[in-house]
Formats: sequence, structure tokens, C-alpha cells
Amino acid sequence: MTVLSAGRRILLLLGLPAVLFAVWWFATAGSDDFYFPPLSAILQKFAEVWTGDRLTSDILPSLLRLTAGYVLAIVIGVGLGLLVGMSRVVRDVLEPMLELFRAIPPPVLVPVIMLFAGIGDTMKILVIVSGCVWPILLNTVEGVRAVDEVLDDTCRSYGITGPSRLGHLVLRSASPQIITGMRQSLSIGIILMVISEMFAASNGLGFTIVQFQRTFAIPEMWSGVLLLGLLGFVLSLVFRFAENRALAWYHGLRRAQRNV
Repeated sequence: MTVLSAGRRILLLLGLPAVLFAVWWFATAGSDDFYFPPLSAILQKFAEVWTGDRLTSDILPSLLRLTAGYVLAIVIGVGLGLLVGMSRVVRDVLEPMLELFRAIPPPVLVPVIMLFAGIGDTMKILVIVSGCVWPILLNTVEGVRAVDEVLDDTCRSYGITGPSRLGHLVLRSASPQIITGMRQSLSIGIILMVISEMFAASNGLGFTIVQFQRTFAIPEMWSGVLLLGLLGFVLSLVFRFAENRALAWYHGLRRAQRNV
């Protein structure tokens, strides 16, 4: 990658956020509205609120819950998706129930999950799982069902079956769609992380932002909203980097096909 190409990519990546921040800054400069303070005041509170003790008491617990729920959703979604996608009988049996549970909004399940999981970290992790698992599961099923029949027949001809077929053909073929589902689930996980921390919590980003709102600490509340946006942006960049590494073969194949 040339320096010019790298600079262009950075400009495309940061250009729109920079413009939006500039618009926000000038639109609120000198604002005396209690509910919409100047961005300069929000940034000042940002530095005061989200450094030091809150880094370990609120930000770190939220990230740990998000990570645990997200990883658990990947394990369940990919495992069940492989089972449903590879077996027509299993798909026919489970599909009605999967469609039923998929239609239930995860925030509605928070009171139900609290009944049997309590109000601790387990409840919050399960809420994240309840929303993140569906994009991963459904994309895995579709990816498995879309495995190339010619490659499947070739594997059978060479006696490649069982775990070898699963690892070298099925997972490899379905991986672009699986990762698409994982990307969709990441944003859902951040939303559910915040929602779960608004119920019977004592720490976390969602809990702290609600506390600021209830005590009319408006600049501090906006600083929490800004932090969530930055968190989503950073996690998206990390995911994109991991995706490019994991699917380097796929992106290379697509480039080669376009150049033919």
C-alpha cells in the first residue's frame, strides 16, 4: 500500500467524523441551553469523568461483560448454525422455534432473565447473548447451506469427511457470512450492554449515564454518550482489522475475480 493510498483511506475513515464534530462544535458554541451544552464543556467533563477511577469501576466491567456475552454468542451461534445448516431434519424441527424466539426484542427479555439469573453480571451477559446470537446463527446457517456443491462432491470423492470436511470446506466456505453476522452482532452487543446496565446495576457505562441523567448532570451525561460512540468506532476498527486478517484469502480471491 502506497503512502498516498494509506492517506486516502485515513481521510475517508476520519473525514466524516471530523466534519460532524466541527458542526457540533460551532452549532453549540456559546449555547446557554441547559440540555444542550457546548461541546467544549462536554469535552472538559469527558476528561474529568472518564479517567482515573471510572476507567476501572465502569468502563472495564462494561467491556468485560460485552466480551463475555459476545464470545458466548459466537460459540452458540456458530455451533447451532452449523448443526442447523448441515442437517435438513434439524432445520425442519428447529426453524419454527428459532423464528419465534428471533422475533422477540431482547430488551423485553430483561425482566424475564432477571427472574432466573438474578441482577448480577450473569443477567447482563445473557441479555447480550440473547441479541447477539441471532445474526451469527442465521448467517452461519445461510453460509453452510451455500457451500459449493462441486467442492462438496470433490471432498466426498477424495474421502474428506467428518472434522476435516467441516474445517476445510464448510467453515472456510461459510466464514464470510459468519463474519458478516459477527459484525452485525457487535453493534447489537454494545446497545444491549448499555440497556442491561440500566436495570438493577451498580456500575457500568449504562448505569453511570442514567445516574448522570437522573441527577441532571447533563454535560457528564453527554460525555458518556460520546464515550459510547467512540467505543463503537474503535471496536469497529479492531473488528475490521481482524476481519481483513481472517478473510485475506477471500478478499484476494474477490480481487482476482474482478481483475479477470
